[in-house]
Order: sequence, then C-alpha cells, then structure tokens
Amino acid sequence: MKCLPQVTPRRRKRNQQWLWLILPCMLWLLASFAARVGAEGPANAAPTISGPRNPAGGEATSNVVVIDGTTNTVVAKITSGYMPLRAAVNPATNKIYVVNMDPADVTVIDGATNATRRISTIKRPFDLAVNPATNRIYVTNTPSDTVTVIDGLTNVVTATVSTQSYPRTLAVNQATNKIYVVNRDSRSVTVIDGATNKTITLSTGIDAGPMAVNPATNKIYVVNMGSDSVTVIDGATNATATVQTGKYPLAIDVNPVTNTIYVANSGGNNITVIDGATNATKTVALRTSPTDIVVNPKTNRVYVSSLGAKVTVIDGVTNGTTTIRAGAAWGLTVNPMTNKVYVANTDSDNLTVIDGTTNKTKTVSTGFEPGPIVVNPETNMIYVVRAAIIRD
Repeated sequence: MKCLPQVTPRRRKRNQQWLWLILPCMLWLLASFAARVGAEGPANAAPTISGPRNPAGGEATSNVVVIDGTTNTVVAKITSGYMPLRAAVNPATNKIYVVNMDPADVTVIDGATNATRRISTIKRPFDLAVNPATNRIYVTNTPSDTVTVIDGLTNVVTATVSTQSYPRTLAVNQATNKIYVVNRDSRSVTVIDGATNKTITLSTGIDAGPMAVNPATNKIYVVNMGSDSVTVIDGATNATATVQTGKYPLAIDVNPVTNTIYVANSGGNNITVIDGATNATKTVALRTSPTDIVVNPKTNRVYVSSLGAKVTVIDGVTNGTTTIRAGAAWGLTVNPMTNKVYVANTDSDNLTVIDGTTNKTKTVSTGFEPGPIVVNPETNMIYVVRAAIIRD
C-alpha cells in the first residue's frame, strides 16, 4: 500500500521501530492522502494491472493468501488487483471480495475454485461490505463521494449512490437491510436503504472512522477519532447519542449476545467498555497501544492486538486480562465456529493462530506484509490480504 514506506530488505528492520510507533495514524491518514492525490487528475492515475507486479522490477506484489483453518497450511495464493485495501466474505455464497485502490475495481474470488474475476467501480475505492441476506456488495469510492452497489449473483454494478464528502468505512445491518457509510470530511453518516437505495444523513463527531453494528438491538456505533467519542445511532429512529471514550479511539467491535461494545483507544493504552443498554462505560487498562479489536460472542472473549507484539485477551464477564505474545499486528479476526483467532504480523511476515480454549499459538508463514484478514466460518478458510511496495 502507498501508506507504507518503501523499504529494502537491508533497511527493513531499521525502519520497523519508527513505523509501528506511528502505525495508527499511517493506516488511516496516509491512505486518505493517496486517495486525494489520485483525485487530482489523470497524471496521478495508476495503470490497469491484471495481476501482481514483479518484485524484482521494484514494483508491487499483491495477492491473497488462502489458509486452511483445519490444518493451518497455505493452500493457495490468489492474484488480486494492485494495492488491495480491504476484504469481505459472503458465507452464504462462498465468495470473497477484495477492494483494489488501483485500478479501481473489486476482485471476486470463488471460494470453491479460487477462480477470480474483476468488477470495475469508480476511482479510488476504499472499503467494502457485504449483505449476505440480499447478496449485495457495497463499495465506498472516496474521491467521488459515492457508493457502488454490486449484485453478487450477476457481478453487475446495479447502482451508484451519492453520499456526503469523502466516504470511507461502511457497515451493513443485514437484519434491517440498511447500509451505514462514514463521510469523514462532512462529519456525517449516510444511511442507505438497501431496498430502494434512498439515503438520509446523520451527524457524527470529528474524523469519524470504524463502525460496528449490533443487529440484535439495531444500534450502530461510530468511532470519532478526532473527538474521542462514539456516536450511537438508533437504527429504528435515527436518533443519535454521544459516548466519550479514551484518547484517539481507532477500533471497535460489539458482542451482540451481551450487548457490550468495546473501543480500542490507541492514545490512552486502554479499552472503553460500553454497556449497550445504558451507554455507561468502564475502562480496561492495557500495557501497550492497541491497534485492533475483535470479539468472540460465543466465548465472551475480546482480543486486542497492539504495537507491543502482544494480544490482550479480555474476559467479558470480569474484564480481567491475559497477554499472549504475537507480532506487531495489522489484521485481526476470529472464527467463532472454531474458536480460533488470527493475527497478521506485518513485521515478521506471518500469521499467529491463537487457540481460544488454551491460548496456545501457532505460526503460519504468509510472505511479505500480511494485512487485513477475513474468515469464512462455513468453510473454515482464512483469507489474508497482502500488499507491498518493494524496492531493491
């Protein structure tokens, strides 16, 4: 990705220390810069690329590593577009979707055969989400202030929906068929009705970013990184409330079983725990700055990756913590069906697999710069997005 520095093998270890100190800002802000540069004109547009560029030529290599969750072995490496940013899975159709910033398209992976096809969107897509109930895929196009809607059955773009300024992340409530899109520059969320594609706009805090949805309560939680808060949206009435968090919140997840929301605060080295019924909060201290957070609702355990090459496990009943050694993580996800947690270690080019029952770990090599991870719980396949800029 352009938001990561260009490095050589000799310089890589030296660069890692300062890289991970500023990782939270880099992951969010520099991707924004890349998107804005691309919006300036044709001179900045990347060429169309059918597969990964040749690392020996000093360009980029991009692919998706497929890991069998039963054996913890790499079973495939699939070509994606240039600069893949995010991925999403539709377990109902066994399709995996990868958004590629340059060229502006989405790679569709057939989970049964690993065959791929590409769907064009609009310049500089950033994030995507899937509604398994309707088999629709939604992709934010940051410079054009739009969302592309893709029919998962035909792989055809069925609509382009206008948003407010600079749409970034998005989330789907499949129970209500509503799509929520964060518009960073306008401090708002666009709510898309999945049945009609009609929209309304709701206000958020400063520098809104990641979101989480509780389909059981129809509440949507939006992290406001610039105002140290979370905007709570009532999906039934579209009324909003604000809950204060720790300093610089950058990740969030929900346990729909306990109606508890967990917010990772990178500036305060802690987690804000929100009671979904009352919006009352508690704080769980961490030893290092968190980078991501994920909940296993089946076990009521919360997993927090950090810059300190550790994963903190929080007991959802007591808020007590346990620490597991891993790498400096970029991606983090869980398979509730198998009680396995997956951590992408960007500094060591591998994946840590945590057994949620014993907290024992295994390591799977992925190759250069593993990033976002998605899991298909139905097939127990793990998909790791790799994006690297290499210069020899």
